[in-house]
Amino acid sequence: MPRHVARRLGQALLVVAGVVGLTFVVTRMVPGDPAVAFAGPKATPEQLAQARERFGLDDPLPAQLWNYLRDLVTGDWGTSLRTRQAVLDDLYVAFPASLELVGTALLGAVVVGIPVGVLAARYKGKFPDIGVRVTSMLAVSVPVFWLALALQTVFAGHLDLLPVAGEYDPALDTTSPLTLWTNITVVDALITGNWPIFTSTLEHLVLPALVVAAYPTGVIAQMTRAALIEESGQDHARMERALGFGETAILTRFALRPALNPVLSLIALVFAYAIVNGFLVEAVFNWPGLGRYAVESIRHLDTPAIAGVTLLVALVYVLANLVVDLLQGVVDPRADPRARPR
Repeated sequence: MPRHVARRLGQALLVVAGVVGLTFVVTRMVPGDPAVAFAGPKATPEQLAQARERFGLDDPLPAQLWNYLRDLVTGDWGTSLRTRQAVLDDLYVAFPASLELVGTALLGAVVVGIPVGVLAARYKGKFPDIGVRVTSMLAVSVPVFWLALALQTVFAGHLDLLPVAGEYDPALDTTSPLTLWTNITVVDALITGNWPIFTSTLEHLVLPALVVAAYPTGVIAQMTRAALIEESGQDHARMERALGFGETAILTRFALRPALNPVLSLIALVFAYAIVNGFLVEAVFNWPGLGRYAVESIRHLDTPAIAGVTLLVALVYVLANLVVDLLQGVVDPRADPRARPR
């Protein structure tokens, strides 16, 4: 197991190194002058020269790459050309809101998708199975922006049940100011007992979380169904039937645990997809997360911020895959390299 972990860590580091190199090349190929973006269109030649010197834009590309790598290792991800603050500080503010949205959506997708997949596998070919497959197909194929606008129109516009945008009611900043601990609003409100903001945040989370969760829920349900059907056809399932176990017991007690192995791999993929997909959802719902920060950075040609967002998403993706890979050995011992025949 330690060798397996070390190998996976090595692979993760190689992926991160590749992303860092690709990010550096792409940001240097973006049209426009970052010095102008930082100093302003009316900057004097002296001010532009100072900006280029500050960001090392006049250095040779190998020197720029070396400085970029050195700064990343030491925790300096550059200074945003738009906010004039450290990129890491900006990400520390923006990323928790995205994590709050995506985490809530993915939790809902797992809680709903796995049981629904079990239901479809239990009644394979019957009405519940057909309903699950049709619904999951719609959830996977419906455009995110259309679903977001439709939910806003129905629940916020016509029914007036849920708020249409924002993370919570901004008026609460005056009446019930929130003390920040993690920068994840719903968690901080729960920790500090700020129930007005906690309740308001939950209300604001419902619609965007439903939109983000639609695709993962459909994919997880389909994968769970397929994995359970395959597992229920194995020799151990036939032996369990011979021993008198019913189909429901076979699926939930014996087949579900090994069937979760591919589902866990899928969860890592849809987590990274949900973060990127959440950018559009954040724009529609005016959610103050990483998506809005990325859009504004692209619009202002803020190359350090663009590189920072790209690298952060890559790190989250690599970490999610690493965690899932380790969990697979716990859920299904057959995933452990030591258990594989040589």
